[in-house]
Amino acid sequence: MHGTRILEEADRLMTVCNSCRYCEGLCAVFPAMEMRRSFSDGDLNYLANLCHGCGACYTDCQFSPPHEFNVNVPKTLAIARAESYAAYAWPRAFSGAFARNGLAISAIAALSVALFIFGFAACNDRQVLFGVHTGPGAFYKLMPHNAMAALFGAAFLYAIIALVMGVRAFWRDIGEPIGMMAEPRSLWQAMKDAGQLRYLDGGGVGCVNADERPSDLRKIYHHFTFYGFLLCFAATCVATLYHYLIAREAPYPWWDLPVVLGTATLPGWGRCWRCISAWCSACSSPCLMASSCTASIATSRWCATRGNGTR
Repeated sequence: MHGTRILEEADRLMTVCNSCRYCEGLCAVFPAMEMRRSFSDGDLNYLANLCHGCGACYTDCQFSPPHEFNVNVPKTLAIARAESYAAYAWPRAFSGAFARNGLAISAIAALSVALFIFGFAACNDRQVLFGVHTGPGAFYKLMPHNAMAALFGAAFLYAIIALVMGVRAFWRDIGEPIGMMAEPRSLWQAMKDAGQLRYLDGGGVGCVNADERPSDLRKIYHHFTFYGFLLCFAATCVATLYHYLIAREAPYPWWDLPVVLGTATLPGWGRCWRCISAWCSACSSPCLMASSCTASIATSRWCATRGNGTR
């Protein structure tokens, strides 16, 4: 018996797939599956997080809907993956907060930001909020640099701790020895696979979408998003070095490195959201995976057509 209904379904599908093995060359899920004859909750969560939701196995599978075996691995593992995020969240009390109260949390976050800004203005000079500030240090007229560094430094530290604790719980569940985490060759291979999105390619031809034609667009836009975040992080690091090493305070001119690095993220983000909008606007039926498909927001059309068994 498994902890959730979706893990029971994932176990059933992996048993069917293990007896067929037609898809073993498509991604990392199936070779890892073949190393097991039975599946614990940790095994299934591990396999779910190996899945990139490319859709290739659904298209290739002779048992996918409308076959009576109803094998839909991408959909099932996407739901299991989303549930695993809650299962390994830290602190555990926060695990279901957003899923249950998305609107409330969004409203609270927006109000908190507004109150935060007006609070700083009220504690200092109220005209600071509406005035025009120029020159070095103008960036910190509203919020002092030390307050900003302390606040967002604490948030960054919490995120790191939460990730470490989540990985620790996940590693314990999948039953691997802790020494495997420090195995250089495996770590290097994992970093290369992640950096290249090796398995977001449908076995080499691209992800399968609603029109059944493989495409690399999802892989490209995931790259835009990921490396856009890295450019933002690089901009922040350069600005930090400016501030502490050479005493140069924000704001910086448009041609300076922090601004250039930050601005370089915009084309990627613009392309990413145009891609997502194009897919979502084409969807004429409700996406059955809207609350659980973590592989990509942009696959709502793909999930909707396959969630009801159409081909």
